Amino acid sequence: MIADALTVPAPAKLNLFLHVTGRRADGYHLLQTLFVFLDFGDTLTLQRTDDRVIRRVAHDYAEDVTEDADLSVRAARLLQAESGTRRGASIRIVKRLPMGGGLGGGSSDAASVLLALNRLWGLDLPRAQLAALGLRLGADVPVFIHGRSAWAEGVGEVLQPVDVANFFALVVVPPLGVPTPSIFADPELTRDTLALKMASFPAGSSAARQKTFLARQRNDLQPVACRLAPAVAEHLAALDRASVGAWFAENGSGGARMTGSGACVFAVFDTEAEAQAVQAKLPQEIKSFVARGLNRHPLHQIVEVPGAG
Repeated sequence: MIADALTVPAPAKLNLFLHVTGRRADGYHLLQTLFVFLDFGDTLTLQRTDDRVIRRVAHDYAEDVTEDADLSVRAARLLQAESGTRRGASIRIVKRLPMGGGLGGGSSDAASVLLALNRLWGLDLPRAQLAALGLRLGADVPVFIHGRSAWAEGVGEVLQPVDVANFFALVVVPPLGVPTPSIFADPELTRDTLALKMASFPAGSSAARQKTFLARQRNDLQPVACRLAPAVAEHLAALDRASVGAWFAENGSGGARMTGSGACVFAVFDTEAEAQAVQAKLPQEIKSFVARGLNRHPLHQIVEVPGAG
């Protein structure tokens, strides 16, 4: 029997590194990155209706995002149109992930909508088809649909599942988001980082080997974001000073790095206690949170989808 409502998580993601390896003829940038999820994010409640209307209800961010621009609403409308269902839905989101933070909040919300409505509407579309729809909404949506930590290439949609060693992340949230289009359009953006072979990442091996590999990588968008948004540079520096001993730290330097196109920055630790100890060193006015890294999207435990990995 199909339920008429579901409450589902929409977790944050981190890019443990992000390289820009080229640019396609259509202007899209070619990337290499390592996606992981966090046990921190938004919560969505979706109610099935019979009137074919997609409603957004009680959004605490609605004043900043119109319904037509909201990825959660767009995802529901796209699935409705592609499936031909006569059902509708109301969507309620408890928003915890900052907009323009590089944590994938909008993409994660969209993916959770597609997964949940696939179940509520009784569509039983395979995961690959949902991921293809998600890609039409944004390059980060498919990784949330597939629900595994992944090595990503292309524009971010070519995914290979990998296992990342257990970690806790301390994520620092600057007060303002960063406009992604401005970063990718910047003439000073590095666009020719040498592509890595996926086999070079020691997936499933010891944390020590993964730390060594990741410490040698970077986020190519970070220098541009720091120049365009000084608050990102300031928060990065504050976390870097406090996080000596984090995963990416080498030769006495700190371990802070930006995720996605910013504005959030993070450091990775072996234990929650280590992350919380560094969090306590940060200035009180800096907003932050500590979360566990996840290799599997928590929605896998709630919604079974044909073709799940």
